[in-house]
Amino acid sequence: MTDTLEKSVETADGVAVSAAPKRLFIKTYGCQMNVYDSERMADVLRPLGYATTDAPEGADFVILNTCHIRERAAEKVYSELGKLKQMRERKLARGDGGMTIAVAGCVAQAEGEEIMKRQPAVDLVVGPQAYHQLPELLTRTARARGERIGADFAPHEKFDALTPDMIRARGGDGPTAFLTVQEGCDKFCTFCVVPYTRGAEWSRPAAAVLAEARALADRGVREVTLLGQNVNAYDGEGPDGKPWTLARLAYALAEIPGLDRIRYTTSHANDMSDDLIAAHADLDALMPYLHLPVQAGSDRVLRLMNRKHGRQKYIDLIARIREARSDMAIAGDFIVGFPGETDRDFEDTLDLVRQVTYAGAFSFVYSPRPGTPAATMPGQIEEKVGLERLQRLQALLFEQQTAFNAAQAGKTLNVLFEKKGRYAGQAIGRSPYLQAVHVEAADHLLGRIVPVEIISGAQNSLNGRLASANPI
Repeated sequence: MTDTLEKSVETADGVAVSAAPKRLFIKTYGCQMNVYDSERMADVLRPLGYATTDAPEGADFVILNTCHIRERAAEKVYSELGKLKQMRERKLARGDGGMTIAVAGCVAQAEGEEIMKRQPAVDLVVGPQAYHQLPELLTRTARARGERIGADFAPHEKFDALTPDMIRARGGDGPTAFLTVQEGCDKFCTFCVVPYTRGAEWSRPAAAVLAEARALADRGVREVTLLGQNVNAYDGEGPDGKPWTLARLAYALAEIPGLDRIRYTTSHANDMSDDLIAAHADLDALMPYLHLPVQAGSDRVLRLMNRKHGRQKYIDLIARIREARSDMAIAGDFIVGFPGETDRDFEDTLDLVRQVTYAGAFSFVYSPRPGTPAATMPGQIEEKVGLERLQRLQALLFEQQTAFNAAQAGKTLNVLFEKKGRYAGQAIGRSPYLQAVHVEAADHLLGRIVPVEIISGAQNSLNGRLASANPI
């Protein structure tokens, strides 16, 4: 989507600049929180006249919003930076002006100084808590003076820079939206860099979250996904000055007119509280789909991972959740080939998967992240062994996912239509269980929730037909 603005504005240091339309390209790596952050970067740059574009060619400002979770993440960024450097040189040679290049996100936070040394073409490095500084840093860089790195932890400041008017001015991006409510993590899983790149757990005040949610609803958003590295650890300040839980926040969000669906991700088993489980039983708006990573099914490996819960606690927790909401679909995360994982440990993971049954999952071979305890643990697993285990695990997970989708055939599900499909008249929406649903002759229902009779289910999606002409 592209947009334009033409007006004179003042930058953060009070200097008036011309805001003739300029082109902004943001490439987003990694999780939904990075998607959310990219949208907020576009928000804070919009008053300076930056309109988003779908390709870096010809862009005046390019931001790589990076993720540091996976191995070789930084190398992918450097490869992309090399391409952008050449693109900028060609742009300058044609007389088309320059291109400002920025690296944002977790790689920026972890390797800021190194990025500037290794790739001088980079103009700005901005950590995930500092994107609100972009207008000021951009202005300073344009004048070839001042600091170029903004990577200090101050999460509340970046949200303070976001106003409801910015959200409403963003224009229609569809009926769904991400909404960050919590950042950082205090769990210190031995394989994870998040505590080092995103900082300690911090929750936005409930009033700020509700104000953003109302602005989204005013813009036509029907479904919000609450985001956090540890989202169910949310304890933002409520209007009464006391901390709210995620459950209490969900109840308040469900009262907002027009906001019909609420999801949240990603959760930790230790923070799945009684009131949040009860909220799933009480609130129709809280969708029956829960992403609750376990990572492994072996108690020994879970201890090595510092997950702070055992396999039986997790299995019992799933049983309690399904007792509260019988149709709850569970998704998970799994890491195989963790240092020291034996064949017996891996079999314990397969056994846990069979007991829980998953509607979806993300699964990976362990890859060491520099600076994390697991990277130097003894018993590093050969890549070949890890890949063999991953293939076995994924075969089981895919079988369960396909079976879950196939079991929807014959049911009528409320589907929120999000976008047009590949074929004329076709529309694609999401079921309450987050499945993609393809329906013919439904493209006039975008943004609406409509009963759909499910005809069939495949591994990754459902096919259906309209069961009613009356949207919800």
